[in-house]
Amino acid sequence: MNEDWNVVMSFFPKNWRWLAKRHRVLKGLRKDKDPAQFLRALLLHLGSGHSLRETSVRLRQSGIAELSDVALLKRLKKSKDYLHSLCKSLLAEGSTPGKRFRGQEFRLFDSTIVKEQGPTGSHWRIHYSIRFPSLRCDFLKLTPVKGVGHSESLLQYSIAKGDHILADRGYSKANDIHYAAAAGACVCIRVNYQSLKLNDLNGKKFPLLESLEAELPESGNIGEWDVLVPGKNGNVVRGRICAIKKSAAAAEKAQRKAKRRAEKDGAELKPETLRIAKYVILFTTFSKSDFAAEDILEGYRFRWQIELIFKRFKQIADLGYLPKNDPASIESWLYGKLFVAILTQRMIDYADSFSPWGYNLEKISGSKSLARV
Repeated sequence: MNEDWNVVMSFFPKNWRWLAKRHRVLKGLRKDKDPAQFLRALLLHLGSGHSLRETSVRLRQSGIAELSDVALLKRLKKSKDYLHSLCKSLLAEGSTPGKRFRGQEFRLFDSTIVKEQGPTGSHWRIHYSIRFPSLRCDFLKLTPVKGVGHSESLLQYSIAKGDHILADRGYSKANDIHYAAAAGACVCIRVNYQSLKLNDLNGKKFPLLESLEAELPESGNIGEWDVLVPGKNGNVVRGRICAIKKSAAAAEKAQRKAKRRAEKDGAELKPETLRIAKYVILFTTFSKSDFAAEDILEGYRFRWQIELIFKRFKQIADLGYLPKNDPASIESWLYGKLFVAILTQRMIDYADSFSPWGYNLEKISGSKSLARV
């Protein structure tokens, strides 16, 4: 067990011991004042999916720690900021990027909802960003689902000049686009025609549906139109609409999905919803000289990678539900699960580079204290 634990620790962020001191997670402990043992107890609960009581028994039987389930819960609650900082440090250290698409790395944005178990359980939203093609997570944030300022939005993310962002329909809002443009970033966003107002270059309403039907009559047809996204105080962001008409089968599938959603919500299905479901429509501020309409549509397909990551989180890391029942333990548990997921991905990345010995040699050999843990 100690040998395997040493290997796991070799993948921790370089400042993990310092972070334990910074967040004072060991303060008040009468024994086991070793950050390695402290974190090991938490990860046995978070990574293995054991209950607090079962984790307590396993810790005692393995000689790692003498902790009751109540004491373990208290440790978890006080570790929220520590676990969050561990996640951020792992993300900051990053990994080796892969070959870029046309020399440009993309950022993929999305969010997912996890809930506390039971009919009255709380819901939380994880805002997440990864880079493509390296698939390295570079941002995460946890917010409640309800309340002002907690919705799915680009405003939740830190954005830098030169970022090329891919995002789904949930981010198809004028405020989001103007926020990204003000930061000097470029966006490629799936259009929600009901939430995004578009004007032509003369400032008049852009006839989106009419343009699609007139210029893209057959499956596979691609179109491109210059548009403006109006904002507050008369500001506008100039960009393009890039669209393709779906195959008959894909269009029919999208229309069935729209009908099911309307039935579920008890809403009236508008005829234009079925008509516009025949197309994939993107708004982008990517440079025309670097990205033709075909490149925009091809590149947007990469966004599916973040959907796959969420599936791994929920199916492998059991991130689809919350076994806790108060805000402090919920946030600590969520950040702990994210740390486990990111740490696991880091191990997989290292294994992909073919390390015959299976761990980070520099970290193991350079820290004699690990041999005694």
